[in-house]
Amino acid sequence: MRLVANARMYSVNSAAAAAWKELFGWLAREAGVELDVIAHAFPLPLSDLWSRDDLACAFMCGYPFMLAGKRPQPVAAPVPAGAPVRGRAVYATRLLVRADSKFETIEDTFGGRIGYTVTDSHSGYNALRHHLLPYFQRRGARLYRESVGPLTTPRRVLDALQAGDIDIGPLDSYALELMLHHEVDLLSKIRILATTEPAPIPFLVAAPGCPADAVARLQAALASFGEASDCADLREQLGLERFAPVNIDDYQLMLRWDAEARAVGYAEPG
Repeated sequence: MRLVANARMYSVNSAAAAAWKELFGWLAREAGVELDVIAHAFPLPLSDLWSRDDLACAFMCGYPFMLAGKRPQPVAAPVPAGAPVRGRAVYATRLLVRADSKFETIEDTFGGRIGYTVTDSHSGYNALRHHLLPYFQRRGARLYRESVGPLTTPRRVLDALQAGDIDIGPLDSYALELMLHHEVDLLSKIRILATTEPAPIPFLVAAPGCPADAVARLQAALASFGEASDCADLREQLGLERFAPVNIDDYQLMLRWDAEARAVGYAEPG
């Protein structure tokens, strides 16, 4: 059975996309599993990718995973070299503003326009809402005059910032790390105004019906990635330390954050 792979969530630019394609080529050879690296770019919905019967490796955010009625099989979680907790498969949300803006604190942006990615994103929606929740509770009213979205992708969040369509927007910390690594001019255009609490990172999944032996071989190969001498350049290009097993219990945090916000009537960040 020929299976497919895709790294859309972290194919943030052409250099990163090329590195992911190279990684999947290494993985196919190392695991002995035939993988077709397929394109599934915006505006195609990620839910269509996650529901493919022939899926062997694609990144999925933990929030929609936990909400799914029929969950895919976890394969492995990336451990970014710049993870907010060193050596852990975690990430955070960076709340970004334009470099030339006058905002100095998160409170300075209140009353403006905030962007979000999609409603089933943790980094671009759920974590953003959790970070703003204490401010909402103190104020007892909306913090922003407008919530702009769905912007869907990290690139479109940055584009909206630069166009002045939003005053502040969320970005997955690992996605931002990859962008800054390959786009040196980006740092002069943005500022990180705040960072959310860490959370378990999106991970690679396979279809529920993907053969168990294929999943096991992919897991074993990815477990060796961090020490593989022939992957040193890939680790540098992708800002990765290694891949780790997925602990589903860790992702309960996302459901707790969602429940806490909804319990006080804060369903949408804004």
